[in-house]
Amino acid sequence: MANPVLRCGVAGVGSLGQHHVRIYQSLPDVEFAGFFEANDARAAEIAARFGARRFASLEEMAAECDAVSVVVPTDRHAEVALPLLAGGCHLLIEKPITATLEQAERVLAAARAAGVLVQVGHIEHFNPVMSFLEQEVSDPRFITADRLAPFTPRGTEVGVVLDLMIHDIGIVLELVKSPVEKIDSVGVSVLSRSEDIANARLQFANGCVANLSASRMSLKKVREIRIFQSSGYLSFDFMNQSGHLVKRAGMLEYAQKIIAGAVKPGDLSAVPLEPVPLEKGEPLALELAHFVESVKRARQPKVSGELAKSALELAIIITEQIRAGARRS
Repeated sequence: MANPVLRCGVAGVGSLGQHHVRIYQSLPDVEFAGFFEANDARAAEIAARFGARRFASLEEMAAECDAVSVVVPTDRHAEVALPLLAGGCHLLIEKPITATLEQAERVLAAARAAGVLVQVGHIEHFNPVMSFLEQEVSDPRFITADRLAPFTPRGTEVGVVLDLMIHDIGIVLELVKSPVEKIDSVGVSVLSRSEDIANARLQFANGCVANLSASRMSLKKVREIRIFQSSGYLSFDFMNQSGHLVKRAGMLEYAQKIIAGAVKPGDLSAVPLEPVPLEKGEPLALELAHFVESVKRARQPKVSGELAKSALELAIIITEQIRAGARRS
């Protein structure tokens, strides 16, 4: 028996939404039904480039689609998601799920009432790096994560914590699997009305500490994570999908060579790095394929609305702490 065809659409076809259109059109057993876009010029461009239908309203889209990606600015997620949920659509909402916890609760309540799925676009959970870390990280003790990017007006409707750091918040929550007990945060506003550079130190109940840094004022893009645990050290680059690990036994051997005088202290060429071969893939394509499969099989997606709400809650606490500090200074 042939697999049923899922009718998919995209609400918002800006710089990211256009890629949702491209990927939906390439997925098997998916019919790309069309898109909704408020900007007439952009809508005409996308319609011509992809040969796609433009829906006149969200209600019209809901009537013609089984599943929809919501790829509009964060402060509009709830207002776009709610009518689509009311129309019975399963949703993939780009991260963060919404701008506020109250909005997130409304969206999740509407999804439950409609009996549909909500997946949230924490895309790094579909990066091959994360797949490896989920298998290898068992007892993290210390984590550092850096997510830096050059300035762009896109995303500045929220601060850098909700724009960029929330990726690493979601990653760390998934890897550590322990409640956060203490948060220390600082941030600086440079060009936008909210923080453009931020650092947060998270202390978990199991003793793990994570230090997260995010900036949208960098001269280059960086998406890196380093994890220390009793079995060794892992260092990975999410952007280039590459990394290495140093096992504890290798570090002990390296230390013994230093003690014996066979290796000079600081000679990093002698550190026993083990490159990790990763099967590279486009995270967004993997994410959308997972969303489609979750809808077809009526199963909870890897990044559920509840997980995304937890990441949002922590991001808001960090943001409020940063702004409280700014008011005191």
